[in-house]
Parts: sequence; structure tokens; C-alpha cells
Amino acid sequence: MSYRPTVRDIDYRVLLRFPQKVRNLGTTDFLPLKPRHQWEWHSCHQHYHSMDAFSHYDLLDVTTGRKVAEGHKASFCLEDTGCDPGFRRRYACTAHTQGLSPGCHDTYAANIDCQWIDITDVPPGNYILKVSVNPNFLVPESDFSNNVVRCEVFYSGHHVQTRNCRITRN
Repeated sequence: MSYRPTVRDIDYRVLLRFPQKVRNLGTTDFLPLKPRHQWEWHSCHQHYHSMDAFSHYDLLDVTTGRKVAEGHKASFCLEDTGCDPGFRRRYACTAHTQGLSPGCHDTYAANIDCQWIDITDVPPGNYILKVSVNPNFLVPESDFSNNVVRCEVFYSGHHVQTRNCRITRN
């Protein structure tokens, strides 16, 4: 009998969750690609998104560079969470304005739903976490060379340790 109460399709999933801080290092605003009336419904988050892939996440084998798992973050609300000294916060979701001003950043907590990589089938070991912002180059920028961050990751099978995060060209 395959449908008795003790039989489950999936016992559990192991998710690699992490925060993300995106900083506008440019000289002009980083704005949503589509106007609000063209945003698309995102079933995982249960709300509309202005960009289908705001960030892309790859977990790479440290030796071969082969992708072992991936994830992505769709954009819902781009806002100036904070700004460097001398810069002014101009975009806030509560004011129904979206964007990322020069000298400002948007912070996403690690607990945001669907902002993770499923590592259920990934064996313990050393990896590289590659985070790419604006991965499809759909939003115009003066410089795309600072859109990727790579971090060293050690996965024990029970916990993850991350270190040496740095901006890379790809």
C-alpha cells in the first residue's frame, strides 16, 4: 500500500539560505525593467515581480568548477535600504517607488522565501558560491564587471561555513 500515512514523497529538503546586499556603485539609478502593470506573478513568493531573475545563484565544485546546484531571486521591491554618507535614500517600497540610487544598497534577509539553493543532493565538501546580479544584463549599466561575487563554501553535511567573499568579473 503506497498511500499509508507513514509514506512520504519527500522527507525533507536541505536549503542553503544566505543574505544578499546589492549596492549601486554606478552613477545613475538602477530601475526595474518593466513598468508595474507588466510585472509577472511569482508562485513561490505569492506576489508580483518586476524582474524574473534579479540574482542568480550557482554552487560550483571547487576543483572542477562544475555547477552542482543553483537558485535565483526574482525582484519584487527594489529600494534604498541604506546609503553611504553623502548619498540620499530616494526609493522605498512603502512610498510605491522602486529603484536603487547611486551610493545606496538593498538588503535581502536570508529568510526570504525562494531565495535559496536546494542542496539536498549535494555531498559534503568544498564549493564556490557564485552570486550574479542582473545576470541576463537586461537592466542597462555602465559597468557589468562588478556584478558577480564568489565565496568559498565548506559544507559538512550538517552546516555551511562561508569565507573570502569577493567581487569577480564572472
